Amino acid sequence: MRLAIFDLDFTLVPFDTDKGWNEFLIDLGAVDGEAYQEKNKQFYEDYINETLDIREYQRFSCQVFMRYPIDQLRHWRAKFLDEIVKPQIQYKAIKCIRDYNVQGFTTMIISATNTFIVEPIASLHGVDACLGCQFEIKNGQYTGELIGIPTYQSGKVEALNAWLNENNFSPEIIHFYSDSINDRPLLEFADKGFVVRPDKSLATLAQKTGWPTVDFMD
Repeated sequence: MRLAIFDLDFTLVPFDTDKGWNEFLIDLGAVDGEAYQEKNKQFYEDYINETLDIREYQRFSCQVFMRYPIDQLRHWRAKFLDEIVKPQIQYKAIKCIRDYNVQGFTTMIISATNTFIVEPIASLHGVDACLGCQFEIKNGQYTGELIGIPTYQSGKVEALNAWLNENNFSPEIIHFYSDSINDRPLLEFADKGFVVRPDKSLATLAQKTGWPTVDFMD
């Protein structure tokens, strides 16, 4: 198989879906606005600075899942998709995915965002598979912990290898697209890396490695 992998936030879509979801919950009044906004901002800064504790962040993200029924969360997610995500879907990103499919590549998204948010966005983009951080559920209740490998930094490579092994896949070639220096491990693991409107650190690295720069903005 040939595999084309895409990061999600600021790559396929021009914003951070995790941060956007949290802000959406604040606007709904589903969470304590001031406290939630402050923590959301700090975690985002940690991500930018490559210091994010992914498990601590996902415990924060999971609080709303522990507080509300899943049907309510699905209703809010549908509104989030309609009002925030769909208007920002990028035609060039969709075309890139379709071009890979035509060439016979398997396409997938690997994101540090939780799968509750990633999966429906992956469906909107028509990829073949997706990986994200997965919340643990015990006795029908969210625990605030993650199961499996957190898909963040080097964890993306580990999670990808686990997925390949589980499905008995042996890719001949891997392409990977990302905007963030946090994805350096997977960019270096891939046979060919592409940077999408990269952050400053990744842009500097891309100049040294020769990774092509791509822009999906319409």
